[in-house]
Amino acid sequence: MSTPTVPRPDVVAQGPWAFPEATEHLLDNGVRVLAHDLPGQYVLSLRVVVPTSLSSEPAGQEGVASMTARLLDEGTSRYSAEEFAELMERHGMALGAGVSDGGVLVDVDVPQRHLATAASVVTDALADPVFPEAEVRRILRIRLAEIEQERASAGHRAAKELTRTLWAPGERAATPTGGTPETIGSLTREDVVAFHARAVGPQGATVVLAGDLTDVDVRGVLDATLGTWRAPGHTPVPRPTAPVPAPDRTRIVVVDRPGSVQTEIIVGAPGPDRSTPHGWAPHPVVSFVLGGSPGARLDAVLREEKGYTYGVRSAFRPRVAGGSFVTSGSVRSEVTGEAVEILLGILDGARDGFTEAEVRSGVDYVAKTAPGRYATADAVADETAALALEGLPLDFTTATLRDVAVLTRDDLDAAYGRVATQGWTVVLVGDAATVVPALEGRVELPVTTVAV
Repeated sequence: MSTPTVPRPDVVAQGPWAFPEATEHLLDNGVRVLAHDLPGQYVLSLRVVVPTSLSSEPAGQEGVASMTARLLDEGTSRYSAEEFAELMERHGMALGAGVSDGGVLVDVDVPQRHLATAASVVTDALADPVFPEAEVRRILRIRLAEIEQERASAGHRAAKELTRTLWAPGERAATPTGGTPETIGSLTREDVVAFHARAVGPQGATVVLAGDLTDVDVRGVLDATLGTWRAPGHTPVPRPTAPVPAPDRTRIVVVDRPGSVQTEIIVGAPGPDRSTPHGWAPHPVVSFVLGGSPGARLDAVLREEKGYTYGVRSAFRPRVAGGSFVTSGSVRSEVTGEAVEILLGILDGARDGFTEAEVRSGVDYVAKTAPGRYATADAVADETAALALEGLPLDFTTATLRDVAVLTRDDLDAAYGRVATQGWTVVLVGDAATVVPALEGRVELPVTTVAV
């Protein structure tokens, strides 16, 4: 008895993917609400974005915004810090808060059935924190300990020195977001209270909610909670401006760590934000082609051919205003000179253009991995919160992916050329006695040495 032949189904190309759409409305206090209904995702992600600017921190209080964000869940008029923590644990909530160059962000992930509780807790944290003196002192001590720990980390130390060297003196971007030992050490509870009253309020704020919203009264829940948020002292500040690059940024800074067997390398240049008039689409593709995978240009030589590193990565890092292009990795101390020469040679050589194969590889990666990158409510909420903070349209992500699909070599060459022609800021964290002599005759950049 013969088995009947079943026709093989046709394989068709996958259609273009689109970022989930959001519904939009305003609460009574003017807060914008963006809601994504994602069926099957029963852990909801709630984000509240409050636009501000780190440059609005008073001089000598750099880091007060970050400390204020950390203290939002350390007690309110209704809940002590312990009660706040117990409430979140009892309802399966995870709450966090932080700052960027352009805003304060509070986020909470919560089971669908506890959304009303979560929204109420977030409202309390934003509108009515009491900043207990003991908690303020504890958080400041923790931050000072973190700064000391970061100083001991080659990666953190390199990143700190890069921003200090890349941006002009006096620019807020040149100082760590979380402040310095001097600014954190001088902060008081009164400083935190004053910053919160002035910078955290509903004017211009956006609430993002993502997850399965079946049978969820989104408008009713948010009107009864975040819609009641008032802040009479809130004074919105102008949108941040791009930081000014330092005039002497094109140089090498060696951070001396005597006896170090590895050298941390970080190379940077000023870059665009995602609202660049030239279009954002080429930038993630350039990042992938240069240093986004084991097959990228940097790894192909420094890792696969030379065996000098476990990996070198490049990426554009957009801020709300302005940004940077950063390449980083670590190598054995004894090969530092040659590794830096090769790395800068690859970065400079890319100005001659990318190949058609590289363009197709980068386009495929960025476009075809997008569904995976935004597969969770958490990721969707984070992206929409970023769009709100950066003042970008809600169709930005979809439109960018559409633009990625039709990129050409000329598009990539132009985008990279706008960055790579500005000169490189190079920071090396390692044994200066080994590193500095190894650079001689290899790199034509001025070299300075600083203590760790």
